[in-house]
Amino acid sequence: MSNRLNVTPNDLSAFWMPFTANRQFKKAPRMFVRAKDMHYWTSDGREVLDGTAGLWCVNAGHCRPKIVEAIAEQAGEMDYAPAFQMGHPKAFELANALVNIAPEGLNHVLYTNSGSEAVETALKVALAYHRVRGEGARFRLIGRERGYHGVNFGGISVGGIVTNRKMFGTLLTGVDHMPHTHTPGKNQFTRGERETGADDLLSELERIVTLHDASTIAAVIVEPVAGSTGVLIPPKGYLKKLREITKKHGILLIFDEVITGFGRVGTPFAADYFGVTPDMIVCAKGLTNGTIPMGAVLVTSEIHDAFMQGPEHVIEFFHGYTYSGNPVASAAGLATLETYKDEGLLTRGAEMAPYWEEALHSLRGLPHVIDIRNLGLIGAVELEPIAGSPTKRAFSAFVKAFEAGILIRTTGDIIAMSPPLIIEKSHIDTLIGKLAEILKTLD
Repeated sequence: MSNRLNVTPNDLSAFWMPFTANRQFKKAPRMFVRAKDMHYWTSDGREVLDGTAGLWCVNAGHCRPKIVEAIAEQAGEMDYAPAFQMGHPKAFELANALVNIAPEGLNHVLYTNSGSEAVETALKVALAYHRVRGEGARFRLIGRERGYHGVNFGGISVGGIVTNRKMFGTLLTGVDHMPHTHTPGKNQFTRGERETGADDLLSELERIVTLHDASTIAAVIVEPVAGSTGVLIPPKGYLKKLREITKKHGILLIFDEVITGFGRVGTPFAADYFGVTPDMIVCAKGLTNGTIPMGAVLVTSEIHDAFMQGPEHVIEFFHGYTYSGNPVASAAGLATLETYKDEGLLTRGAEMAPYWEEALHSLRGLPHVIDIRNLGLIGAVELEPIAGSPTKRAFSAFVKAFEAGILIRTTGDIIAMSPPLIIEKSHIDTLIGKLAEILKTLD
């Protein structure tokens, strides 16, 4: 198979690329044509070290044999099976495997095709759960500023990304937002979780509950660590106290672990790292190692059983997708979980985290670096914006990084990194060493 770029500039116009500066990209395309383990290869044959696990999703590294073989075998055996009123074995096998690594009590799985759809599903479950229990007045949903919960209308309603809300508005009513967990001026260059600040942040949730009355609130949804808005790490005790407050008021707690799930912070889920069990976990990305689109919502038996009432022939929860539990995606998910288990990847991040932390914080003092944040194998380097041109400095770093042979990600003026969990110390040295040289060149 040729690795050459077989498209002309005119051929690039048909694809309206997502979250991309399309005009800039199509003037100077950055094309990957092959990948293996920790690296991509470009259309002109250059090797690029993957510092972002693709898009936070390729946790086990690229083109892993067990996953590739499982996809090929399943596609040849049975490509599709209907998801409504029918089943196939691998969807049930994968659900059992997910339950086995999930926090205790999260015993049931709903499948989706992405993290965005998983968020929508979890919000619908929350609203429907209270209704079937006779508390249909609980219609409000609480998100968090700078939260990212995908790009569908429910997700942007509970999310707190200004650009999404400004451009599209919001569809859901009765949504409110807590403050985000990042406090500039108080926690620059913190390593891991900062010691203080949880009580001040959570007093706002108590204020919101008092304002609207708990009897109207269905759920609170948060990312344990906000990823796409710049790696915002909660202070110690924050999530435990959030769990206490929601329980006290009968409000469901949803963890969006699309990014933090499957070993990213050194435990199977961030819920394990923080010692908090929510009522639902939303996951995707690392579920299939990014190979086949798939998401899932893990729910407690209490939620599941509330729906299992009435005549047995009646659909209990009127929701689903054509591709829920798709056979090829299920096979990919099973092989991914097996790969994680075989190589200890769900906890390897904890082993590599100290070296990763030291390397990241070695960038302190370089030009324009105003903050560094890290937890597990996630890291962020925040740059001082160029006056009048926000995001431009970080985007320049992104382009220079690609040219230098490393893949980073930017959000605003923040450089975010989340390498595959198979990363070695030598890879960290290369990634951070090249980034350091790039930072020295920025205007």
